[in-house]
Amino acid sequence: MSTYAIGDLQGCHAEFVALLERLAFDPRRDRLWLAGDLVNRGPGSLACLREVEALGEAAQVVLGNHDLHLLAVARGGARAKRKDTLAAILEAPDREALLDWLQSRPLLVRDGDTLMSHAGLPPQWGLDQAGRLAGELESALAGERSGAFLRQMYGNEPACWCDDLDGIDRLRVIVNTFTRMRFIDARGCLDFAAKEGLDAAPPGFAPWFQYPRDDDPRLLFGHWAALQGTTPGSRVRAEALDTGCIWGGALTALDLATGERVSVPSRH
Repeated sequence: MSTYAIGDLQGCHAEFVALLERLAFDPRRDRLWLAGDLVNRGPGSLACLREVEALGEAAQVVLGNHDLHLLAVARGGARAKRKDTLAAILEAPDREALLDWLQSRPLLVRDGDTLMSHAGLPPQWGLDQAGRLAGELESALAGERSGAFLRQMYGNEPACWCDDLDGIDRLRVIVNTFTRMRFIDARGCLDFAAKEGLDAAPPGFAPWFQYPRDDDPRLLFGHWAALQGTTPGSRVRAEALDTGCIWGGALTALDLATGERVSVPSRH
């Protein structure tokens, strides 16, 4: 039995199939951890959703910002963006079943001291706290008022976590941290403008993985294609999974037991 962690698919279905074939992946024996952003930008978003959903318990998936955007468009009244490739999902006969499945995915998965979330984990949050906060957001998505949450989800404020936050402000910081975080300051406040490599860090900000933690978990994340699967200057055990398949890079799987990485080239 092998467990592989794979970065953002973003609709790169052909590459996903090719990577599973190269791994000789067997869902009866092996397991996948998928770092979110199954959909959008690539041509095979619908096929990616169907493929992963069909794997059942063999695949653990965390929600990414593009997955949440799909849910907001489909169920929260948000507008699709010009570069979105979500139409095939929204028009699919099995759309509601796929959206129900996606909306029930967690914000993080954890096995002992190994944790995966889409964007990473700020040093201010311990593992147990992160699990509780993820659970709050998952409950909001599962509740009868999930549509109201999806309508209010967007926004960059508040940018800083505080234990006293409540309501939509609290949920917005949680979702932004788990799915949009790249650069933070020493207090853990988020910057949303810089999206490129490390040279793009605003004054007073650094990548979240360059701050020390009080514990030593293994942190798996996607989201940041510009890192090309590296974490320069990291002061924690962080492993980047997004190697920019949609941008002409590669789709990469990390063997969690051996640390070996296997990649297939992008077809874009």
